[in-house]
Amino acid sequence: MDLTRPTSQPWLEPSSYWGGMTAATASLDTPIGALNRVALAHNAHDMLDRANGTTIRVASKSIRVRGVIEQVLALPGYAGVLAYTLPEALWLAETIDDVVVGYPSVDREAIRILATTPELARRVTVMVDSVAQLDVIDSVLLAGQRESIRVCLELDASWDSPILGHIGVFRSPVHTADAARALALEIVGRPGFELVGIMAYEAQIAGLTNRPPGKPLRGRIVDWIQRSSAAELAERRGRAVAAVREIADLQFVNGGGTGSLERTSADPSVTEIAAGSGLFGPHLFDGYSHFRPAPAAAFALSVVRKPSPEIATLLGGGWIASGPAAPDRLPQLAWPQGLRYEPREGAGEVQSPLRGLAAEDLRVGDRVWLRHTKAGELSEHLTEFAVVDGDSIVESLPTYRGEGKAFL
Repeated sequence: MDLTRPTSQPWLEPSSYWGGMTAATASLDTPIGALNRVALAHNAHDMLDRANGTTIRVASKSIRVRGVIEQVLALPGYAGVLAYTLPEALWLAETIDDVVVGYPSVDREAIRILATTPELARRVTVMVDSVAQLDVIDSVLLAGQRESIRVCLELDASWDSPILGHIGVFRSPVHTADAARALALEIVGRPGFELVGIMAYEAQIAGLTNRPPGKPLRGRIVDWIQRSSAAELAERRGRAVAAVREIADLQFVNGGGTGSLERTSADPSVTEIAAGSGLFGPHLFDGYSHFRPAPAAAFALSVVRKPSPEIATLLGGGWIASGPAAPDRLPQLAWPQGLRYEPREGAGEVQSPLRGLAAEDLRVGDRVWLRHTKAGELSEHLTEFAVVDGDSIVESLPTYRGEGKAFL
């Protein structure tokens, strides 16, 4: 797949863009997953521009298509993968030489494989935020009986606002520079472990939309949260990194996400940014003011019945995103325009009745294009993506599921 920086933006003309996607996949039965090559290339280069020269580590949970991960890594400016489970990391590390696991693991079999395979132990770094996670690894195989395990310390990047309280996700208990230093001392003083990195994911900056549709006041509040949190984190993360560097020769300091590339790259303590969702451009990211990814990934479902002239019913559709239950977790009806869900059914497990002016024109056998709320979760419903260029399929890429993998 050619990911050269494109000179056109076909998605700005929805009728021809989605029409081309329909024409290209006309011979395929639904459900269809499609990746638009030009849109994907645009997103990959736009993310590099926004990162301002800071290396981007590809967040695999937001893609879950090995072929896409490998082809994005071939672009200058991208290096390494942030995996979401240790079994996934071991699988990816068969061909990728730098994989960091973004979350602690207690998978004993995966730990055993890592600990007894020299090449994997060299390529894979595990995440820890407590001594208890080191204990789990030692309970599988003690130092001296296994390879040295590469470790990344996770620093909590959430913001304790004096007005709003805790802002951000509940991840690591390590919040201060002193706490980071104390855990670092535990790691380096323990046989069989090598402290090589720090990660601090600022979810309240990278993953919180600041232009939510129809909620202008919320957008202004989020702007204030993100400015205030970024200033506090830059100072606190800088102190924590400096404290840990006195103890260990860190190879990387990871931060950020798709929504915070600009802010995170401005932090001098950060050496790389983890991001992946912006490559596929799910509709959750339509709600940001400072960037707008192209809708590179989408799926199509077929109309299978017309219960009345003004309703068109799709087979399937209930691919609901994780997170707080809300309308923004539903797949977005992208094309044709002018469709809406039937309120009493929504996006259903086996059927999704649609209303709107466009529904009146849809016939049995016609197709509707939808965009998932989140990037990688779409891949869990599909075995492959058709890569579309214009009105042609240029290749097909299997998802993790298509390769027989289900990691989480």
